[in-house]
Amino acid sequence: MYARWDELTDWAAAHDLRGGRPYRTEELLTPVPRPHQIFAIGLNYRAHADEAEVQPPNEPMVFTKYASSLTGPTGSVALTGTSVDWEVELVVVIGRTARRVPAERAWEYVAGLTVGQDLSDRERQFTDSPPQFSLAKSAPGFSPVGPYVVTTDGVRDPDDLALECSVNGEVMQRDRTSSMLFGVGELISRLSRVLPLLPGDLLFTGTPAGVGLGRTPRRFLHSGDRLVSRIEGIGEMAHVMTDVVTPDGAVPEPTVGIGTSHAPGGRS
Repeated sequence: MYARWDELTDWAAAHDLRGGRPYRTEELLTPVPRPHQIFAIGLNYRAHADEAEVQPPNEPMVFTKYASSLTGPTGSVALTGTSVDWEVELVVVIGRTARRVPAERAWEYVAGLTVGQDLSDRERQFTDSPPQFSLAKSAPGFSPVGPYVVTTDGVRDPDDLALECSVNGEVMQRDRTSSMLFGVGELISRLSRVLPLLPGDLLFTGTPAGVGLGRTPRRFLHSGDRLVSRIEGIGEMAHVMTDVVTPDGAVPEPTVGIGTSHAPGGRS
């Protein structure tokens, strides 16, 4: 569908699509099930860099997430230990092949926007120096996306959207995407100078301040916690955390601490 995005939008514009049946969010799967590439940006909000006690980057800090970590907008996510953290993010869905795109034209290559969570196992991430990003953020279910993809004409201002994350009803993160150090246009431009962005690719644009690792004392997700992620004009996701069970059937012991990395851009 994303490879034929122009055809799809032309078809939709020419048809009356009212009259569909009501649905429950619980019926929805991830709206982008098979991206070629999943990009993620670390430390893209100044306040988040401050809570991580690192200098904001001069270039976008890019890592990848793996497609096997994708899941839909509702359901359960199995924890991988006792140091799994939340990170609500605006996720951009690419709608046209983008190669060396200037920032001022970047939105022309976007199919739409959706809500994402970059769930992160901090113990795995900081078990050594330099830190391990991609594996720590790619366990099954660690990349919820949804509840649907909203085209940019469906939001008031795609460069300035309120986003927030709550755990058991307590707001943990709240900011606006206008606070990004590198906006969507700049991210697409800089990435597309290096490699092509392909239809259906996902771009996790970074998380604001308020993650569990940056709190005193640190706070992480536990079995039974309800994690809600929402973005203005797009919608919300809700997930319940469940215990991870080791091969011998035991629940792992709580971790004592998390290794600290002093490498630039150590947390996101």
